[in-house]
Amino acid sequence: MIRFTEHGLYCEAGDFHIDPWRPVRSAVITHAHSDHARTGHSGYLCAASGLSVLRSRLGVQSYETADWGEPVFRNGVRISFHPSGHIIGSAQVRIEYRGEVWVISGDYKTENDGISGCFEPVKCHTFVTESTFGLPVYRWRPQSVVYDEIRTWVAAQLDQGRSAVLQAYSLGKSQRLIDALRPFAGRIFAHGAILQIQEALKADGHDFPEVMRLSEDIPAERRKACIFITPAPIETLRASRLIGPWRSARCSGWMHVRGNRRREGGDKGFVLSDHADWEGLCAAVKATKAQRVFVTHGFQSIFSRYLNETGIEAHEVQTSFGGEEETDITPDNPSNQI
Repeated sequence: MIRFTEHGLYCEAGDFHIDPWRPVRSAVITHAHSDHARTGHSGYLCAASGLSVLRSRLGVQSYETADWGEPVFRNGVRISFHPSGHIIGSAQVRIEYRGEVWVISGDYKTENDGISGCFEPVKCHTFVTESTFGLPVYRWRPQSVVYDEIRTWVAAQLDQGRSAVLQAYSLGKSQRLIDALRPFAGRIFAHGAILQIQEALKADGHDFPEVMRLSEDIPAERRKACIFITPAPIETLRASRLIGPWRSARCSGWMHVRGNRRREGGDKGFVLSDHADWEGLCAAVKATKAQRVFVTHGFQSIFSRYLNETGIEAHEVQTSFGGEEETDITPDNPSNQI
């Protein structure tokens, strides 16, 4: 039902693409990360809960939305969205045609983070899954444990008169950090790219603690010993000169490997990912009851080999999708001022 083309995943019967990386007439979008949602398509179909952030990133486009599980038909092909748990509004895409069902996972995580919705296993004949962390070494500790460690580290920096800088992707992980740092409300500042997302989410009814824009107009005593969340390295930003002495920590699934913690720099690394770990990937595939699996971005060779060894027909697929820590912060982005 799905062909893997130079434009992306294509459903010929319905004449639409899923998360295409080149301009197409009709695009079905799983979520608003820049490697899955791009400008240039004539029309966009997405989950209703993901529209606000998608619009904040892509601007004025021709959008159509559907609620969770609500069917949309294209030439007899039934399309529906189901929560993926990756970020707020992220979806899996279920496609049914003449009794055959495919599910395209997009990106997903199986632990409920409390703000992004809970991953919903969807039974299908064929499952297209990511494998960003498709190695047995990647096994996450409970989010509650990681959050406690982050709050303890932040409190220690503030108590010692230093600002605590947390580096995390602007859409997804930053919202999780902001939610986790509610006890420090009134002391949280953020990069412009994050504030843009926050404005869209709050306008959509999401509840977050106050996050402030950092500038020279803020009294110095409020800027010192504060919390600053940024998708870009603090060393590259003017913020580094506004917040007084600081210590930085990078929040990423890649911090699970000690060598990555050294290479990425920063004073601290917290293992926090918006993707499923090895056990989550295995559990998700099993829950779909899929007879065939296509494995995309990440460790697709290893994960597909493992699935084949367990008796599930699996194939590798090369895509233009990225993985953890894809960033849209560029020097000419107006939001890159602070």
